[in-house]
Amino acid sequence: MKKIQIIANENQKEVRLDKFLKSNIQNISRNQIQKLTISGKVIVNQRIVKKNYKIKPLDFIDIEISNIPSILDHLEYNNIIAEKINIDIIHEDEDVIVVNKPAGMVVHPGFGNDKGTLIHGIKYHFQNSNLNNFNLYRSGLVHRLDKDTSGLLVLAKNEYSQKYLFQQFYSRTIKREYRALIWGDLLEEKGIITGFIGRDPKNRKRMTIFRNNESYKGKYSVTCYEVLERFKYLTYISCNIKTGKTHQIRAHFKYLGHPLFHDSIYGGNRIFMKKKCSNQNIEFLKTCLKILPRQALHAISLSFIHPKNGKCYFYCPIPEDFKIVLQKCKKMFL
Repeated sequence: MKKIQIIANENQKEVRLDKFLKSNIQNISRNQIQKLTISGKVIVNQRIVKKNYKIKPLDFIDIEISNIPSILDHLEYNNIIAEKINIDIIHEDEDVIVVNKPAGMVVHPGFGNDKGTLIHGIKYHFQNSNLNNFNLYRSGLVHRLDKDTSGLLVLAKNEYSQKYLFQQFYSRTIKREYRALIWGDLLEEKGIITGFIGRDPKNRKRMTIFRNNESYKGKYSVTCYEVLERFKYLTYISCNIKTGKTHQIRAHFKYLGHPLFHDSIYGGNRIFMKKKCSNQNIEFLKTCLKILPRQALHAISLSFIHPKNGKCYFYCPIPEDFKIVLQKCKKMFL
């Protein structure tokens, strides 16, 4: 049994499942897709769907393949065109590679993202390192970051390492710390946010937190946070995620009424406050929004058990645009 995983782009237009899969998988017919769907082998967002299901932005599609090996051909790493893209490599050995992904870079190829992704750059890097047998779907990605989230990401360089890391993500032993700038002043210095997170029925690009009586619509999620600094209208925090759901930190703080600074999907791209703000402060905050033109979220540290070398820890400082906004806030509000 083989499994294909495809993630729809955040700008994906609604389209029938069979048409979407036909466009993304070579050497497969609609008849084969319908057979797979009818037999329950096509799962979207962890639910079995009908053949007339319409794909929406950020849908996660799992396809189980048994007797149709030919349709896996296009997913081989060899079919991705290598691109010379500057990649900030924090660490590399024969088993793993840890990179600092910049904001604005998509992690993997997908519908609407057929070039310029991290994986296109990784292939170029490996070709020039004589690692031509690297296969994206037998090794490679074990987790991902949103396009406009910066920071640390680990990739496996062989099948053994992939399984080794996957097990740690599954058992939640990998530790990931994020830094975020959010709107408003949190009441507590430390806290834990829990909730059942799932796709927002009113906006498929967004995730939402469902009430307990609607828990069947989402998955249980946990985010721990600690306040680092307070800037009157903004709060700088550290977050550790115990679960790794799509948009988890972004959705959790929106749920608390504190969306991330300049998060356009969750309402953080406008002046967001409950207290009256002077014209001077409003202009200052508008300037900060221009300096940091995306959600203020950075994966700052990553800790896991290396397949051969034991426990390892990696750290990557916040990027310059984020740093400048913090410095300005300190001067303005402290």
